Amino acid sequence: MLQQTSQKNIKVNLNSEYGLLNAVLLHRPGVEIERMTPQNASKALYSDILNKPIVDQEYSNFCGVLERWTKVYYVMDLVAELLANNTTKEFLVRESCRHDKCEYLIDELLGHDNTTLARELIEGVEHPKCAERYALKPLYNLFFTRDASSSVYDRVLINSMSFEVRERETLLYKTIFEQYFGAQLLNAQSWNPEAHTEGGDVQIARPDLLCIGQGIRTNKLGIEYLAQTFGKERERFYIISQELPHEPESFIHLDMVFTFLSGNQCMAYEPMLKKTDNFAGKATTLISIEGGKASYREYPNILKALSAVGMEMEPVLCGGSDFWMQQREQWHSGANFFALGPGKVLGYHRNTHTIEALDKAGFSILNAEDICSGKVDMHQYEKFVAAFKASELPRGGGGARCMTMPINRV
Repeated sequence: MLQQTSQKNIKVNLNSEYGLLNAVLLHRPGVEIERMTPQNASKALYSDILNKPIVDQEYSNFCGVLERWTKVYYVMDLVAELLANNTTKEFLVRESCRHDKCEYLIDELLGHDNTTLARELIEGVEHPKCAERYALKPLYNLFFTRDASSSVYDRVLINSMSFEVRERETLLYKTIFEQYFGAQLLNAQSWNPEAHTEGGDVQIARPDLLCIGQGIRTNKLGIEYLAQTFGKERERFYIISQELPHEPESFIHLDMVFTFLSGNQCMAYEPMLKKTDNFAGKATTLISIEGGKASYREYPNILKALSAVGMEMEPVLCGGSDFWMQQREQWHSGANFFALGPGKVLGYHRNTHTIEALDKAGFSILNAEDICSGKVDMHQYEKFVAAFKASELPRGGGGARCMTMPINRV
């Protein structure tokens, strides 16, 4: 068991997706995304390769908004700090090399300074022995901080990833949350090796209710694990399970078709609500756990299931009312919003029909560049969307919620 390095003031605690944000974990996309090629992009779970200088510009406005709102932690900084503990350093190096089958690098890596080693653990290590160039593989997806770990109430779910290319990310998050934040950890595979969960599928509606996507990344066993874990601790607990299409890749997680904007508004992809197109026949199931016993009931859609447990939601439609625009904007994470607080959200500017729908729903439309320059103070607005311009980041397959891992909300 690794030793905690220190106790921090910020503790993991979230009881909703939309409470006032106190702290968030990010990772700036680094050299690792330049280590993709057309040949390995698919294996890295990308449909294209990204242009890093443009990614850097786009990400600066995204993280700039968050830095003006809340406490922001960066993965690279925390890993470098934790490597000062020799036990931690040896653990991360040995486990990383074991996972990628490059144990011959262990002694060399242990001799590197902590800043260099933190970069190598994330960006990868080139070696002539490796036919694929990188013996220690780059963590191409690390800037999607939501997926490999996710805060659920007062604990952190270290997710059991469905694809091998993302498994090593969990080593870093396990270390960060266990040692830096002193968090209690959960893991579905410790309960059943076949159980899978990912953070993009797990949404906290309120203290007694989770909404979870069931698809290619999170399976029934993963949902059952969460039902048993939280159901046994509460007199009543609910999970709404929304079945997702396994293809195309734009439907990999629930947060690609549904996100909370506040306690009574949500962003939703209309074909999911109407059960048409890719969502025809996809079940919406309310799991009710009372006194440790689970019951199951199907509902026409996620809004009806939420209503059944007393949560009335007004949907704003991703892509507006036109089906063609809905498809286009969902593809580029048009439903993937991240709440800074109730009715205060962050998302892509490029999805113009979605932004227009938010405008009609009473959200002030703020440009992220103006927020970052100090021209606009978002704290003066009761309801807003901070819209940041991006063309490269959406091609990575995720949006604002995917790129954020909230640590604390009130």
